[in-house]
Amino acid sequence: MDRPAWAPDGVDMQQPSPARMYDALLGGSHNFAVDRKAAEAAISMVPDLPRLALSNRAFLRRAVRFMLDAGIRQFLDIGSGIPTAGNVHEIVHEIAPAARVLYVDIDPVAVAHSRTILLGRERAGAIEADLRESGELLDAVRATGLIDLDEPVGLLLIAVLHLVADADDPVGKVAALREAVAPGSFVAISHLTSELRPEDAGKLGTHSAKESRVGIQFRPKDAIVELFQGWDVITPGVVELPLWRPESDRDQHEQPGRSLGLAGVGRRD
Repeated sequence: MDRPAWAPDGVDMQQPSPARMYDALLGGSHNFAVDRKAAEAAISMVPDLPRLALSNRAFLRRAVRFMLDAGIRQFLDIGSGIPTAGNVHEIVHEIAPAARVLYVDIDPVAVAHSRTILLGRERAGAIEADLRESGELLDAVRATGLIDLDEPVGLLLIAVLHLVADADDPVGKVAALREAVAPGSFVAISHLTSELRPEDAGKLGTHSAKESRVGIQFRPKDAIVELFQGWDVITPGVVELPLWRPESDRDQHEQPGRSLGLAGVGRRD
């Protein structure tokens, strides 16, 4: 298989990546055949999966706008994935051109593509780091000089914590990030859930473990709420993706009562 020009050397083109699978679900072009095959297999089991991806993307947009309205002027997007239309820096700079955005991902393809589209932008950047190594990640963030952790930050953990196994302590990882950011900071979390459709979640979870070997954790609502320990959760709380402050009917990509994702926003006092 020929390596595309946008793919860094050393990337395993035979192993699916969550970032590239998500890109495929959104109709993007920065994915490999193995990613598309894994996404198509998942869609064959749960046909409305692409709607979930769109719903998650819409929540990201609304959460960023909410934080901007609250005065946040720097954003740390961890598990940012491969940039598609409506990237965080595009949403942010449309409203606040002087604001700063740093993308963080473990996938070198995501980071390489982010850096390509950010060429020439002084107020946005991308680094490769692992959320499971929160201390090293925070050191890398500080080293960029782009994000000042002594000032309020908009922390984005969108569709990434369900890739962190229980053994890697996702609650502890969020807590470490909370302790690192200044009072007045916000966190936005979206997470795949088994709460409303346990059968579909079970099928997708088994597929991710045995076939694609991505290892996705579909967690119940209580476990997702626990991720917000120490944060003041903003109304309406931790809810289905399309129910978090929808702006119009265009945000209703999924039928309420059937979303495979939950989301919320919290503030550090």
